[in-house]
Amino acid sequence: MSKNPLYPIFLKVHQLNILLVGGGFVGTEKLSFLLKSSPNAQVTAVSKAFNDEFLEEAGKAPNVTLIHDAYHEKYLGGKHMVIAATNFPEINKQIHDEAKERYILVNVADTPALCDFYLGGIVTKGNLKIAISTNGKSPTTAKRLRQMLEEVLPEEIDEMLDNLNAYRDTLKGDFEYKVKAMNEITGLLVDKGKTV
Repeated sequence: MSKNPLYPIFLKVHQLNILLVGGGFVGTEKLSFLLKSSPNAQVTAVSKAFNDEFLEEAGKAPNVTLIHDAYHEKYLGGKHMVIAATNFPEINKQIHDEAKERYILVNVADTPALCDFYLGGIVTKGNLKIAISTNGKSPTTAKRLRQMLEEVLPEEIDEMLDNLNAYRDTLKGDFEYKVKAMNEITGLLVDKGKTV
């Protein structure tokens, strides 16, 4: 049985500069996903034309800059991540190659072999965020799992997180002691869930 080798991280994309190339259906999907998860993501979108849905999505976020132009490598300047979502495989490959030359992380839509990262399924309940990855094998499965988890996780989970954070703030002692105390109390929650 093969294992998913991806290393999940949560990026503070409001502190990073993201380039999104493509203003069609796929570009709209990528922008929508990004802003749903991180409404303050700093995005520069480049395309000769943007469809109405893309413009509507971008219009909701003052942190999205639109550039009506063909892709050019100059747009990679100062970027931390690039999402290539054009309808032209040769342009997406060019974006990939030029991003890699600059050590910029890149995602080429629907081309797993040219991706440094995937945009997986994400479940958000207040401060709780769960990312789901199928290693690029089945994005629709990740979507269905996301929908299922959104239904099963209680709305009160954010209140629980606030309470645990307040409890952690009352703990005295070194880091090791605090980790042990938090492991004990959260372990009780997991055990309680097993008996319900």
